Amino acid sequence: MTWKWRLLMFGCLLAFPGYSVGQTSRFTANIGGGFSEPVQGIGSRLNTGWNITGGAGVNVRPRLSLLGEFLLNDSGINKTALQQINAPNGSTRIWAFTAAPRLQLTQNGRANFYVIGGGGVYHRTVEFTQPALATVTVFDPWWGVFYPANVLTNQIIGSYGVTKGGLNAGGGLSFTLGHTKAKFYAEARYHHMFTKSVDTTIAPVTFGIRW
Repeated sequence: MTWKWRLLMFGCLLAFPGYSVGQTSRFTANIGGGFSEPVQGIGSRLNTGWNITGGAGVNVRPRLSLLGEFLLNDSGINKTALQQINAPNGSTRIWAFTAAPRLQLTQNGRANFYVIGGGGVYHRTVEFTQPALATVTVFDPWWGVFYPANVLTNQIIGSYGVTKGGLNAGGGLSFTLGHTKAKFYAEARYHHMFTKSVDTTIAPVTFGIRW
């Protein structure tokens, strides 16, 4: 074996020490959910909402992971904003596909801090609705007959969607669950979508499980 091959192998061991000693799993994944606070300009238009987050990726070093993540966020439009446009009800949904490196600041305790951030594609949909009656067909098992019935529903009276790039950054605290590789985590993140006029900015707080 030439010295060039020895140098290459030595460099690989330095770059990926977690793989060589088997202390770090090659793959990582997470899923969680929580509440979201709208901030800055859009904060005066939306109520506190909810979020669902999931991700998967690889551990490239014992402290560094590269993740692909999906975010779904839903927030209601507040009464002040609805009165300004004379709409009965409304909501804003945001989904995003992002790439995010995660860096462990501490690693040896049962509770460890980390930072995370990245960017990707964001899509925002704004819908305005009003209460309405819809006629549906109901089956009565006692008499064995079908009959029409009116149910209350939300009728969409206006909808607008936009897709833009965005960035995010935040941090969290993870707790080892027993003697397993699973961890419970609590994370706060800031997401900024580059929409026109008013930037779309939310701060989701997420609780979940990571492997």
